[in-house]
Amino acid sequence: MTDNEIRTLLAGARTIAVVGLSSKPHRTSYQIAEYLQQQGYRIIPVNPREREVLGERAYPDLASVPEPIDIVNVFRNSREVPALTDEVLRLSPRPKAFWLQVGVTDAASEARAEAAGVPTLSNACLMVVHRMLGKAN
Repeated sequence: MTDNEIRTLLAGARTIAVVGLSSKPHRTSYQIAEYLQQQGYRIIPVNPREREVLGERAYPDLASVPEPIDIVNVFRNSREVPALTDEVLRLSPRPKAFWLQVGVTDAASEARAEAAGVPTLSNACLMVVHRMLGKAN
């Protein structure tokens, strides 16, 4: 995605499902989700070990989220990306983007999501990109 496409994505997004979001404030997932929440995004925690994070109900998986998701932001090990890609591609409507955090990549899954019409960014921090491209919200 180009910088302008990312700016448009961030400006139009309202809900961000954070896969692997922890309720522990010292964890990177929590800090980034908290920042995004402060920027006006609705955070949807996706973690089977959590009940609530940042005041939002947590869901065990993406299929359990009862509303459309604009961005799926992933804080999981790269080996889990193929299964998460399957989940993303089963969502209806599909998210506007599949965002893999720093250190999270899987070229085959990224290509599969892209081919299915879901723009994918990998090995990139959503908070850093949001700050760098000018607060879109």
